[in-house]
Amino acid sequence: MIVATAGHIDHGKTALLAALTGVGGDHRREERERGMTIDLGYRYAALDAATTLGFIDVPGHEKFVHNMLAGAGGVDIALLVVAADDGVMPQTREHLAILGLLGIPRLWIVLTKTDRVDADRCETVETDVRRLLAASGYQDAPCFALSSHTGEGVDALREALARQAREVAARSDEGEFRLSVDRSFSVAGAGVVVTGTALAGRLSVGDSLWSEGEDGRARRLRVRGLHAQNRPGETATAGQRVALNLAGERLRPEHVPRGSWLVGEALRGSSRRLDVQLRVLEDAPRALSHWTPVHVHLGAQRLMGRVALLAGKALAPGEEGPAQLVLEGQVHAVHGDAVVLRDQSAWFTLGGGRVLDPQAPARGRRTPARLAELELLASGGLETTLTTRLETAHNGLAPDALVRQYNRPGALRQLPDGVRSVTTRRGERLFAEARWRALGQALTAALAAFHEQQPDEPGPDRARLRRFALAYLEPAVYTALVDEALAAGAIHASGPWLHLPDHRIRLSAEEDALKARLWPLLEAGGMDPPWVRDLARRENIDEARVRALLRKLSRMGQLHQVVRDLFYPAAAVEALAAEAMTLADSDTGLSVVAFRDRLGLGRKRCVQLLEYLDHVGVTRRFGNRRRIREESSMAQRLRTR
Repeated sequence: MIVATAGHIDHGKTALLAALTGVGGDHRREERERGMTIDLGYRYAALDAATTLGFIDVPGHEKFVHNMLAGAGGVDIALLVVAADDGVMPQTREHLAILGLLGIPRLWIVLTKTDRVDADRCETVETDVRRLLAASGYQDAPCFALSSHTGEGVDALREALARQAREVAARSDEGEFRLSVDRSFSVAGAGVVVTGTALAGRLSVGDSLWSEGEDGRARRLRVRGLHAQNRPGETATAGQRVALNLAGERLRPEHVPRGSWLVGEALRGSSRRLDVQLRVLEDAPRALSHWTPVHVHLGAQRLMGRVALLAGKALAPGEEGPAQLVLEGQVHAVHGDAVVLRDQSAWFTLGGGRVLDPQAPARGRRTPARLAELELLASGGLETTLTTRLETAHNGLAPDALVRQYNRPGALRQLPDGVRSVTTRRGERLFAEARWRALGQALTAALAAFHEQQPDEPGPDRARLRRFALAYLEPAVYTALVDEALAAGAIHASGPWLHLPDHRIRLSAEEDALKARLWPLLEAGGMDPPWVRDLARRENIDEARVRALLRKLSRMGQLHQVVRDLFYPAAAVEALAAEAMTLADSDTGLSVVAFRDRLGLGRKRCVQLLEYLDHVGVTRRFGNRRRIREESSMAQRLRTR
């Protein structure tokens, strides 16, 4: 169990911990000289062979509130220390507000220095503290009056803590390991050592962790040794104070400073944007307006950022709403993490909240759909919100991202009813069954609309169809949707063109009659068919009519347009490909010169024909020669003849 002190400067927090643990005094020279705790102090008390209490002494001076915040994460019980001779003071109020924002589950009142006052004064101070707690959620906090100097009342508090330690349920070690570094130093003969409270997961000696800091650089580190709750061991679990001896390439303490995060493989990936449900303290000096610069505290990390309010232009004291924190450095977070905001000068606490999305988007953050999703994220956990989120997710949700968002590695091994997995080129995506079916229906409806508007075209290619009706789909998701529709026979492909199964390009009676006049001339041309102008002149027809018909026949797959106004029948192109394959297999190889000599055509025409064979995937050019693409469907068909 982890216990932290909180309260105003000089109210006896350090002396209280010395009385409880038998380990006394401020542990740094400058702290002893100034008579105040500047940085975090840690002490331990062994209750029995298996149970050790970890105590965190946090500084009370207003200038060191950021140090207090660094040590408050992962605490089971907070002792709100109030000196009986002073009573409630400014840092008493601010520390209480911070404890509430961090969601510390239990708070006990400790009245210190009772040897300096009478019983009436103690009763008055306790009344004042309970009045302060009335609106905090800690109304039923027990109160312990004691004197660290005389020892009166200390045993009662120690015994109560021992009972509570036996009652506090062990934290679940589900998920990947997470630790926010609050101290980093070097030990002679051992190397770099970091400390912090394990927030999730389980860790063993020899495991690897990733270090993520504000600079965004990730380092892979190995755990050489560890202490948990001030005892050497082989494993550490969530809820324990942990010291880790780390190994890494040229690793120094400054590589993993306070505020760095140590995480397991599945949690890699920091960000500069967090979507949060933000609450402004009731006693905040002013409303929090959009784009206010703030200090953001998360775990032991502190960095500057701005508050982008997502619903409205300001949040008045006591109000809450969705917001995005736009940070000046990288931060690691998961859903549910507590954040605390202080003003730009770090003089007072403004408010705080809970992380909803640790990988918040830069665009579309205020759209109705996004705000609805944030409202849903604020209402529950992964399982309770997944199905509803998928109903409106056009591009589905990536399971890896969900694991990262919630730190729930095994949560999606068994998918809920009505949820399906789709494999895309960018990895797995989860979709609501109804949503995926609706996307398939939208695909076929888009093709039907295209055929109605362009009846003389075989259909759009993939890119054109996506632009036509499904531009909101990511390319990888769209490709998976099209591939599934093709496999199911819902749509067909003719070359690059997509179309409905019953769609055919049909010639009008006039076009059919014109084809009957022109087709014999094209076939008679063999390897050298007439140009459009020649066909039009011979049949005394307008060139535009001839060109329009030949292009339509090309879309139907009956002709190949090699260059503008030069069309080859499909059989002629296959004959050209066969000649090219013969040359490629010969000693001379497939070159422009060899192809020219083989066909008896001019060099320019042979270059055009070979470039067209390159274009349709039959050949591939290597310098002055070409090779046959054996994966080409035309090449495979010709080889089997």
